[in-house]
Amino acid sequence: MNKPVRRAAAGRVFITGESPLVEEYASACLAAGIVPAVRFNPGAGGKPPRGALRTTRPPAGCVAGLELTNTSREAKRKNLAAMDAALPGGVPILSASAATTVAEQSVWIRNPGRLIGIAALPTLLSGTLVELAPSARAGSGAVDAAKKFFAGLGKESSVVEDAPGMVLPRILCMLVNEASFALAERVAGRVDIDRAMTLGTNYPLGPVEWGLRIGLAQVRAVLECLQREFGEDRYRTAPLLARGLPESWESRGAGTQGGHIQ
Repeated sequence: MNKPVRRAAAGRVFITGESPLVEEYASACLAAGIVPAVRFNPGAGGKPPRGALRTTRPPAGCVAGLELTNTSREAKRKNLAAMDAALPGGVPILSASAATTVAEQSVWIRNPGRLIGIAALPTLLSGTLVELAPSARAGSGAVDAAKKFFAGLGKESSVVEDAPGMVLPRILCMLVNEASFALAERVAGRVDIDRAMTLGTNYPLGPVEWGLRIGLAQVRAVLECLQREFGEDRYRTAPLLARGLPESWESRGAGTQGGHIQ
């Protein structure tokens, strides 16, 4: 039987996962007066921001645990299982769920009633809204705890269905994928593609630049989740994106001349 979930309050938070998500969320916690204790996935690198504690396991007094891995399902599974075993049963677990559904994650832990998916991708925390996807067994207490935690970071929360890619990550990564098809097919250069979207639709960034800021490995992870779930060709990763060569986007994307990408 699931234990009731305590409401999050200012205090200590355990954050584990991959860079740069761990750094982004740790910095946001520090700015809000919350002390983050961080652990990076083995071999993945990463440097905690000044003021954060580096640890291998959740310290005492944690009000929430955050698992921030998108690119390795195995690392994510191990992190969630270890966090579920180490944290008291009433502490909510907030898990990056842009590339792995909450339903799949729920079978990896013993207390899925405290699991809340979040639409975590690098750079998205700079916005004002955070998407939450509660597990099927999560009660209102878990949702309220997640909302209160993010309110403490100055963010609004919106509850969405547990679906591959959630909302913003799915749409954004599909834009990046389509832009990489257009670039590889010599429809336009990087600058022209980005200018078309920033000036034509008032997007804050063009899709190529956005993809580079998010990280191509992160974008691929979301697309692979969509392809795995739906098996449709529209979710196929563009070859340029699959090769993982962001330097080709930067050096060849200055524009077009004579039908060739520069």
